[in-house]
Amino acid sequence: MKKIIPYLIVMAAVLFLGSCAGIKYLTVETREPAQVALPSHVLSLAVVNNVVQQPNDIGHETQLIGRSDTERSKASSDSIAVYYTEALTQFLNEEDYFQNVIFYPEPLRSDADFFQEQPVTPEQMNLIRTTTGADAVISLDKLILQTEKKDMFRQQGYTYSELTGKIHSILRVYMPTSEGKIPAVQYTDSIRWEGMNIRNIPVYDDIMLPTREEAMKLLAVRAAEKMTQVFAPHWEMQDRWYYTLPHTLMREGETFAKGAEWDRAIEKWESFYQSRSNKTEKAKAANNIALAWEMLDNMTQALEWAKTSFDLFYQSTPSNSLDRRRSLLYKNELERRVNTSNRLIMDDF
Repeated sequence: MKKIIPYLIVMAAVLFLGSCAGIKYLTVETREPAQVALPSHVLSLAVVNNVVQQPNDIGHETQLIGRSDTERSKASSDSIAVYYTEALTQFLNEEDYFQNVIFYPEPLRSDADFFQEQPVTPEQMNLIRTTTGADAVISLDKLILQTEKKDMFRQQGYTYSELTGKIHSILRVYMPTSEGKIPAVQYTDSIRWEGMNIRNIPVYDDIMLPTREEAMKLLAVRAAEKMTQVFAPHWEMQDRWYYTLPHTLMREGETFAKGAEWDRAIEKWESFYQSRSNKTEKAKAANNIALAWEMLDNMTQALEWAKTSFDLFYQSTPSNSLDRRRSLLYKNELERRVNTSNRLIMDDF
């Protein structure tokens, strides 16, 4: 794997949004670790399609207007597995974590037994690795799709309906080890649409219901996006905040924070912290110091100051205090990040 940036937090377009009660917010981007920790020697992956195409008459139902029962419908899932695996390949490459992620174009299954799951054999895995040069293989081993359409009413001769699409998939990673694979990664999700069940009438474009085939493609791409976070570290947007107070040191700290001069902001906020006896004011300064240390990627110091802030809010504010609740959330988030940062670092070696 590529040596990734240390487990740091970066300001991705710091958005300082004014708010009430002396609080200002900013949006930051945090590096979150992969949910499945692959060995450090896995530098490249091959993504393969190892499923049988779902029969057209399985998994699709329609409920007509005025009916309580449903009837079976048909929809083609042709190429949906290809959409899934191609999208997963693209998304993993975009994360720029592995040196290379290769889409393997040939489907592995040639039988017609849709309901039977067949893991990749060691022979198949070695052939794929030899052909692509990949260190490991991500295989789509199961893909089940459902669509349920309910016709609700008719308007101007056209039917207004709701469509619910569901997806269930299983991915496995195959490597040349004694086991040959890791436990399956399962994903289940659904999307619901409402709209007119028509085509090629521009006036209804904004409220047009997708076809079942379109819905299945959208589900497959969304599943691929979610699975990317399983196998590669990724960035997530989060909100942070700092307190403002009508005091020179706090205002100077805010000025430095706006310029991302976090070391100098810490100096000002620590000076204010040391000079105050009011616990609520000290708690607000401690929160700001925790944020600054987080921006500097010193998670140990950030967590210590966040704990200090929470303890002071706990001592000086009522149980229903918004400041106390906010402080607890921040402390818990930093604890989570510290725990996952240890995992991410271990993955690098």
